[in-house]
Order: sequence, then structure tokens, then C-alpha cells
Amino acid sequence: MSKNEKKTEKLTRDLLTKVGIYDNEQFITGEQISDSPRIRKLLRGASKSGEGIGKPEFMICKKGEDEFLIVIECKPDTIHHESPNKDQYNTYAVDGALWYASKLSSSLNGFHVIAIGISGESLDEYKVSTYFQARGTLSGVALLDENNQKIKEILTWDRYIDRAKFDPVLAKSRHSDLMRFSRDLHNYMRDYAKITEAQKPLLVSGVLLALMDKGFEVAYNKYEGEELANETFNAIKKIIDKAELGDTHETKKKAVTNAFSFIAHHPELQKIDTKRNESPLLHIIRDLHLHVQPFTKDHYDFDIIGNFYGEFIRYTGGDGKGLGIVLTPKHITDLFAELAKLDKNSVVLDICAGTGGFLISAMKKMTEKVSAEEKKSILSNSLIGIEQEPQMFALAVSNMILRGDGKTNLYQGSCFDDSLFNKIKGKATAGFMNPPYSQKGDNLHEWDFIIRMLNGLSKNATGIVIVPMSVAIDTKHPLREKLLGEHRLEAVMSMPDDLFYPIGTVTCIMVFTAHTPHDSDEHHESWFGYWKNDGFRKDKVLGRIPKTIDSWESIKKEWLIDFYNKKNIQGFSIRKKVTKDGEWCAEAYLETDYSDVSEDQFEKELKRFAMFKKFNDL
Repeated sequence: MSKNEKKTEKLTRDLLTKVGIYDNEQFITGEQISDSPRIRKLLRGASKSGEGIGKPEFMICKKGEDEFLIVIECKPDTIHHESPNKDQYNTYAVDGALWYASKLSSSLNGFHVIAIGISGESLDEYKVSTYFQARGTLSGVALLDENNQKIKEILTWDRYIDRAKFDPVLAKSRHSDLMRFSRDLHNYMRDYAKITEAQKPLLVSGVLLALMDKGFEVAYNKYEGEELANETFNAIKKIIDKAELGDTHETKKKAVTNAFSFIAHHPELQKIDTKRNESPLLHIIRDLHLHVQPFTKDHYDFDIIGNFYGEFIRYTGGDGKGLGIVLTPKHITDLFAELAKLDKNSVVLDICAGTGGFLISAMKKMTEKVSAEEKKSILSNSLIGIEQEPQMFALAVSNMILRGDGKTNLYQGSCFDDSLFNKIKGKATAGFMNPPYSQKGDNLHEWDFIIRMLNGLSKNATGIVIVPMSVAIDTKHPLREKLLGEHRLEAVMSMPDDLFYPIGTVTCIMVFTAHTPHDSDEHHESWFGYWKNDGFRKDKVLGRIPKTIDSWESIKKEWLIDFYNKKNIQGFSIRKKVTKDGEWCAEAYLETDYSDVSEDQFEKELKRFAMFKKFNDL
């Protein structure tokens, strides 16, 4: 008996109906033809025969969501389910679904596509295979369930989207989209909102807080001008008032709320643009609602506000007009959590918290594979931060609230204030910090901050900092002796020269054991690593980005293995017994391997040295 594809299509409708997707007013389903001009445009010239418009069996999207699309291809016979190379688009169900996915995801206006191939005519024999292709990527990958197994059944829409969001390619794509949007938003704020550099990240975080209020989220389009400004500020206050900010929480709430008060009173934000027929504030709220709020819900481990702040700095040529802080790249804050071997029992301290990037990475690591009750306890008790700058403190608090945590132990004030410091002293098992660089005031050197952080940790806790390389090689600074008298230097890793691009500071990571004097073990050797290549490249528009999808992950894995094992590797790492008088960097002790230096390279370097000597001696 000949097979009938119409039976497979009916089976597909039944399966989709069972999970609440088909014949549901929340979804728009097209069969071979779509009412969406966007989909029709993407399928133009996408016929499997190579000519004409493409006509998938099913195209499904959810009303009000424009990121994701399900495309389904059917074949009546299971022998035509999937070819070995997935390149016989007319004959095989999976191949056809992937063909259409490649077209529907092929541009910036495309979708993140869930491609499903179904074969068979009945429940007794049918096969389902599911793939995912992120927008702008070259190929699809098998979509996996919660147990990392291939999905071989029809799922609910929410489960499909949930599983798709675990895809690292999608995360990278969505991050790129977010950064692209941040550049557009910066330009719009500059041209229309007329707010200061310091106010830009506060406006972003304030609006995102306001959108957490359900009443405001559904009604903000009804307001304009002064009324919209007041409603926005009231929604922000409502969300902050709900938060439990630990010790002196009422004082903290007042300080955070005050940082956002300009939103209610800024005249340019309220002024109606006659050409657009809307105020800058309404335009900004609508854009953040559409482009950023979904990202905050799906990627709770990402320092959203810190990234906006960093992008705004790049487009103002520095941070002189901003809040005066250079933020640590996310892959480095994540690296700290790995170096410290954090788990659910850890307690983490950052006495220069900034927007909370280190605490967010710590939260991500500590909440892996824990129960809901354990996660609640970690968020309530295990993340401690101090930030002196009032506006940056407001950003840190809002950053934590945005990820469902209103209980993080954040404090506003100076880490050198004993009354504040004594509240957190001795609680943390790990300390992370990127202190202010090159401060001119008394007792504000990087070593002052490092010693203060280590003194705040429990005995034998791990303290990790990232500081300018000049700190590591300054053998004459008196605080080095004080530090080694109380704490032990475990390791120093030389970081890429352009890690903070476009800021030109060359940095290193230092690892200490707190409250264990350096010379308490006469045989102790510190480990020095030459970590100059992290697999990133500089892009004029995007900044530093990974060269490939997995370049950083593979390099990080190698770095961590070498760090944990404290290996001596020629040209890359070495163990060395050091004192206060030594240079604390790999470059001072590694032997250079000249075996792969060509004669041309050698001659070029000699000429450069000769020119340097000539002009230096003038």
C-alpha cells in the first residue's frame, strides 16, 4: 500500500494539538503558506527544488514573540526520515526541515528556528527528530532535553524555547544582538534624551526595574510626558520597596531610589518629539521592553547592566564622564569562580563590587545543580558586596533584583570604614576583586585594597584579584612585606595585554590564601602562569570577542588544569620561591624558547632595539 503524506500531516496536527500549540489562539500556524510578510520574504527563492517560494508543511510562531519559529517537514515513510548527510531536502523529512531552517534564520531579520522532521503515518511507527538553528548561523544542531538526550517527541512551546536557550550559539547570538541594541540606544540617548553619561546606565536599569511591575508593564503605553515619568519612577520605587536588602535595608532603599529620581524630573525625557509623536522616555521603555527584558529573564547569570555600562563607556571614549570604574570582562569573572572552586557551601565577598559582575558569576557557579531551597539560601546569605559610589551601588542592587534576588548582602560605603567592614569580616570563604587602579589618595593603593579584602576573609580562604602588572613588578612597595607577613601568595597569571580594550592597562591575576603567612612553609613555591592568549580578538564595533564559538572554553580548560596541577611548562608556567623583593610575574622567571624564531624575526627585533637605543640616548 502506498504511503500518504496527508496522514503524516494529520498525525502532526494531533500531536501539536495535544501539547497545546495547534488550534490555539496564542499561536499563528501556517501550512505551506504564511500570512507573515517577514516569513514570506525569508522563504522567497527557498523552494527545495531551487526555484520559487519555499513551502514548509508547518510554520508556527507565538503571538507577541518575534524571536523563535518552529518549522516542520513531514514524510509518510520512516525510511525517509533523515539521510546520512542531511542534504537530500526533497526526499527526507529532517533534511527538508533543516533546509527551511537555514533560510528562515539566514539574516538579521530572521528567526531562531526549531526544525522538526516527522515521518510515519500513525502513533505506532512515527519518528521525530528536532534540531535548532540560531539566527545568523550556518547550520543546525540537535536540540537536547534536560538529560542531554536528543528530543524525539513533540514538546510544548515553552519546553522547546527553554531548551533552545541553553544553546551556547544562541546565547552568543542574543548577546551580540543585545550589544548591537546598546549601541543604538546610546546614540538615541545622546541625540534625544540629553542625559549625562552617569545617568545612561541608571536609566536602563531603572526602566528594567519598572517593567518588573506587572501593572506598569501592561499599561506604560497609555501614559506620556510628565505622567509617564511619574509612573515609571513609582514603579521603580514599588519594586525596590519589595526587596529585602538585609542590614539597614530602609537606608539602602532610600539611597537606591534617590539614584533614580532624575527619571521623574528630567525635562528632556518628558518632551514630546513632534516627528516621532512620542517622548524619549516612552521610546526607551518600549525598546527595552522588546529587546532587553526577555534577555534578563533567560540569562540570569549575565551582568546586563554592567555590559550596558561598558558599551556606553566605549562610545564616549573613556569613563571620565561616567562613574569612573573599569568593569571586568564576563569571561574573567567566570574564570575567578572556577579558580576558587566555588560550590553551594561557599560564601563570596567583593569589597569593590561595581555593578556586581563577580557576584553574579559566583551566583551562577554556586547555584549549579542545587535545590530551590538551597538556591534561596545562597542568594540570601552567601553573596556579600561593598560599593562606595552611590550610583554604582544602585546599579549593583538593581542588577541583583533583576535576577530575582532582592536579598543579596550589598552595602553602600567605603570598605575602609571599620563600622561597615566589621559587619562582613570573617564570613567569606572566597574573595574576588578588581580594585580601583592608580588612585592618588593616601591608603588607596591597590595593595591597600588587596590587604583589606584578604583581612575580611575567613582563615585559609582564597582571595583572587586582577590588578595592573605594575603592582606585581614593583619590588619596592612597603605593603608587599606587610601582605606576606599575613597572607600567602599562591599564584600570579599574566593576562592578555588588551584584556580591557579600549583601556590600555596590562593586568595580571593574583591568587592568595588568607591568614596564612607566606613564609609559614619554608618550602612553599608560588606558581606563575603566562596566560597571554585567551582566544579573543579585537573588533572595532564589538570590542573583544572570541575568535570562534569554543576558543575561550578550550583555552580556559587548559588554563584551569595547569593552575590546579601547578605544572612547570616551558614558556608558559613555572613554580618559584619568592619574597617581597622579587618580581611576581611569569616573565621574570620563564626561559625564552628561541627555537622557532626565524632569522628575519631576529633581524627585525635587533633593528627595533637599535632604534630604541638611538632615540633613548638622545
